[in-house]
Amino acid sequence: MSDSVSDCTENRSAVTEAEVEALVRGICFKTGPPRTIGVEVEWLVHELRIPQLPVTPERLEAAYASLRTVPLKSALTVEPGGQLELSSPPAASLTECIATVSADLDAVRSALAEHDLGLVGVGQDPWHSPRRFLHEPRYDAMEACLDRTGPAGRAMMCTTASVQVCLDAGHEEPGPLGLGRRWWLAHQLGAVLVAAFANSPLATRRPTGWRSTRQLVWTEIGPGRAGGPALDGEPRESWARHVLDAPVMCVRRGEGPWDVPEGLTFREWTRSGAPRPPTREDLDYHISTLFPPVRPRGHLELRMIDAQPGDDGWIVPLAVTAALFDDPEAAETAYRTVKPLAERAVGRPAPHNPLWLDAARYGLADPELREAAVTCFVAALEALPRLGAEASVTDAVAAYLNRYVVQGRCPADDLLDRLRGTDSRALGKDIRT
Repeated sequence: MSDSVSDCTENRSAVTEAEVEALVRGICFKTGPPRTIGVEVEWLVHELRIPQLPVTPERLEAAYASLRTVPLKSALTVEPGGQLELSSPPAASLTECIATVSADLDAVRSALAEHDLGLVGVGQDPWHSPRRFLHEPRYDAMEACLDRTGPAGRAMMCTTASVQVCLDAGHEEPGPLGLGRRWWLAHQLGAVLVAAFANSPLATRRPTGWRSTRQLVWTEIGPGRAGGPALDGEPRESWARHVLDAPVMCVRRGEGPWDVPEGLTFREWTRSGAPRPPTREDLDYHISTLFPPVRPRGHLELRMIDAQPGDDGWIVPLAVTAALFDDPEAAETAYRTVKPLAERAVGRPAPHNPLWLDAARYGLADPELREAAVTCFVAALEALPRLGAEASVTDAVAAYLNRYVVQGRCPADDLLDRLRGTDSRALGKDIRT
């Protein structure tokens, strides 16, 4: 949601339907050997000592003003509800990516602590209702558009946070590191990642019945905005068709509120040219308003993982995902492991299929997802040394495997235990750790 967009007041030439399809095919998948990796980590920002207390917009604005003076290698952006996001630059290795983001997070935490604020790693705010912090034409239009399908849009904008792993699209050839295989794997393994890292079972202090309420929220936004394309075709072709047939969120204006058309697809916009002909900048913006679980942006952006507890909890999903995609042996193991699970998707795109819904609702309490997760985590552990991962990273993955995956649990189960009083630690205190 923090994607930068071009100035909508500039005079640009219109694009045709054929040009849109060619542009999407060319810009969204850039193939080559997997060499770089990135991560985007989102955080809720709350009172440092008592995170249940609300933070006023004035305090957030003061804290964020000071943050803008802190030198960081990662891009720092603010989400509509005041969440913070750090987006790493492309890194040449997993180790480099972790080191860069860890250093930046240390600096961010220090700056926030001066304002008695802290970062909380959880996929859905367990205490507060949606409240918008940013009031800009983009988010005004987004809210108006998403309100048409219910309250999920406001929750997505204001109360959710994630760990998004960014990987190269892969080789222009078959095999475990090929584009087609990685695209398919991202959509099937994605359900296992949802289940293994589910960390959002609460909303307004009550259990929702879902281990990943964040994933439920995204699902409820609808397939046109937050769904993926069908997997029965070539990735570029499928994604280009999806982009063209997706509803336009808004038509930007230089002044005043943006138009929010109802039921207008980008394909129809190119054909009608109303209310004005779409431009290349409009296409770029349109793609930025689509939120599928796997979004191609030259690379593959995996968006299905809940924000994780603890200062360094984000490292485990980053490391596991990198190993299962970028190590050929682990990628082959992951492919064979999740292939039987694909039958549970019954041919429907993610996340609006039974496999993904079960992952969000039950987490690793689902026996098949648990079995697949164990196999994949073991494969990742074996692969991480081959990717040059440090011992601290492999130790963290091994600890997560033993604490959660082998037990058929996820961080959401810890939060539920604390709420029910079956864990001696208090919810408000320990949700940060």
